[in-house]
Amino acid sequence: MEVTARRVTPQSKQTYRMRTRILTICAACALALASTSRAEQGGSAHYMPGAAASFIDAFPGKPGGLAVLNYFTFYDASVDANGRLPLGGYLASDVSATVYADTMLAVYQTPWNVVGGGYAFGVAVPYVWLEVEGQAQRIRPGAGMEPVARQTRDTANGFGDLTIYPFMLGWTNLAPDLKVDARLGIYLPTGDYEVGQLANVGKNYWTFEPGIMVSWLSSKIGTEVSLYTGVDFNTKNQDMDYTSGTSLHLDLTVAQHLPLGKGFIGIGANGFYYEQLSGDSGSDALLGDFKGRTMGVGPVLSYVRPMGKTQLLAELKWLPELDVDKRMKGDFVWLKLGFLF
Repeated sequence: MEVTARRVTPQSKQTYRMRTRILTICAACALALASTSRAEQGGSAHYMPGAAASFIDAFPGKPGGLAVLNYFTFYDASVDANGRLPLGGYLASDVSATVYADTMLAVYQTPWNVVGGGYAFGVAVPYVWLEVEGQAQRIRPGAGMEPVARQTRDTANGFGDLTIYPFMLGWTNLAPDLKVDARLGIYLPTGDYEVGQLANVGKNYWTFEPGIMVSWLSSKIGTEVSLYTGVDFNTKNQDMDYTSGTSLHLDLTVAQHLPLGKGFIGIGANGFYYEQLSGDSGSDALLGDFKGRTMGVGPVLSYVRPMGKTQLLAELKWLPELDVDKRMKGDFVWLKLGFLF
């Protein structure tokens, strides 16, 4: 979340070896998560591709500092008549959905050090508008589904599922211009959910997401390489006998940053990959394990400008899904605006 010019200073061999070991462990964890990789209820997950993918989403690196960001997301997607999805107590086909979400995220980095790194925590509050339409057959919990499908259209809006980050442990001194952090995101089922509604602003289950963020942004040549890897563990939907499977997701951004006025502009690409590690389960999981997958790539444009002791951060990206299985297929548009105090 910060862009600064850093001067490289000599380090002792012992300190260098310790930092190298920590970095190697973090990189090995990311590779291990990536190598273990397979949609879940609703054909989508709590995590949306592009949510954490670039230097803007990295560890703040400012003890006692506060980062406040606003994430606006647009997602327009569909499933053809040959594909079916479990949605709000229905099995639906020929589905089209449009989602708008505006999320306020605040991350505070404490002045404390933990295992040689900084400690931060945060919270994200989303407000969601969505419209869903399709041919739907009602699932009767524990008794199969109704025999006849009917055209159904639902809309909903309201506060979605709250996300808390009880800890982010970050290291900003492992190597010049490199930030590494390990974090835990917890998605709480605070958004409204109603069985018999195609459109719901909440998922009605908890998700626990341990993740690793690695971001390198060169202060000499302006090149950025950022990677976020996370694994989502989901609990049971208490209003349905349905548990969405565990999933893996990766976001990779490669960009070049150049001086522009009093700030820096970045131009690059964000690639993403999502796959379920385990299938869905429960008596209402009528489509079986239903393992989903999606991947895609799109352009990213960013801007950073120092404003005294504060930094203005902005990012715009378009992420089309290119290869999808057992999920909705569409386009993500992200606009991120924030301040690092």
